Amino acid sequence: MLLLGSQARGLFGATASIDDTLRDGLRRRGIPSVVAMAANTHETLYAGAFGRRDGESETPVALDTIYSIASMTKAITSVAAMQLVEQGKITLDEPVARILPQLGSMQVLSGFDAAGKPVLRAAKNQITLRHLLTHTSGFAYPQWHEGMFKYAQQVGGLPPGVVAPLVPLAFDPGTNWQYGYSADWTGRVVEAISGQTLEQYFQRNILQPLGMKDTSFIFDNKNFDRLVGRYQRTPDGKFQPAPRVRPMPPTDFNGGGGLYSTAPDYIRFVQMILRRGLVDVKTEILKGQTVDLMMQNSIGNLTAGKLKTFQPALSSDVDTAPGGRDTWGLGFLINPVGHPGARQPGSLAWAGIYNTYFWIDPSRGIGGVIMMQYLPFYDVEAVGLLNDFERSVYAHV
Repeated sequence: MLLLGSQARGLFGATASIDDTLRDGLRRRGIPSVVAMAANTHETLYAGAFGRRDGESETPVALDTIYSIASMTKAITSVAAMQLVEQGKITLDEPVARILPQLGSMQVLSGFDAAGKPVLRAAKNQITLRHLLTHTSGFAYPQWHEGMFKYAQQVGGLPPGVVAPLVPLAFDPGTNWQYGYSADWTGRVVEAISGQTLEQYFQRNILQPLGMKDTSFIFDNKNFDRLVGRYQRTPDGKFQPAPRVRPMPPTDFNGGGGLYSTAPDYIRFVQMILRRGLVDVKTEILKGQTVDLMMQNSIGNLTAGKLKTFQPALSSDVDTAPGGRDTWGLGFLINPVGHPGARQPGSLAWAGIYNTYFWIDPSRGIGGVIMMQYLPFYDVEAVGLLNDFERSVYAHV
């Protein structure tokens, strides 16, 4: 466990208690490793690292261990898009076909004929940036949508290496919420408007200003010893380690996933949102009113965060508000009710498929990051450890 200097203000007892929560959680839940941090707007409140880097050595994880954060990339992509909105280069409610003409004639998967072939029809509405940022575009990941799962099987799978696949929509834009390729296309919008790759745009406009020096789509091989290993939980509950290999350089960059990062880096992003877009008094990533807009429910009476899996090895069923309803803003899940003993109503959150999670609580001015690295996503033990950590943070800091 690494204790940061800002934690020295009487938090030693709290740190020990949160340490115990994570250490005991790993033991009880059988999770290979975890790195976790919590912070307020300007200080680190907690930082801890427990477990082994991989299944082939006894090397421990450290606070600067590098993780594949997958869909935690989406929040950064959303911030990039909102920067362009601030600059007047695109609006939230105009058709994105002005920027990406290939999205101008979308089709909707309406079902399958007697032979099992897909039946398509023209979409009734045009896709907007608001639809992309809120996952109401109609793009759906097949692992969490029955129709798209069947479609992918019928067409022999999605094309390999396609960052933003041009697949049929699961519904007309703006009529439903479904997690999918929306952020992939948001990344394409950012690239088309800026004339930069997503890596270049992120580095110049978000990552470098925030001091997120270990966050990139391009893995630097000199950091290989810091890369955490991945695992697969098998049906008997055990963990099968995957070989820890050097990531290949990407041929393109995906706004929906693909970043490597660390807990200290991502907590800087969390703090920026808590500070309503500010890096410091001289530098801003977003204007305060833009962050406020991102924090508002933008899907009306639709429900977000409930996903039934069709690939259980990849993901468990997802229900971020059992018995209740979560909503979605411009880039974040919103918890309207909050969690008992933890995040308050109006908190923001999301995750990456290898069981990395974050939350941002504007009401309390607290945010947290917890990183594991295994499948399936939303594994009951991973969510349990997230909840244990979060409650411990609120109880002790």
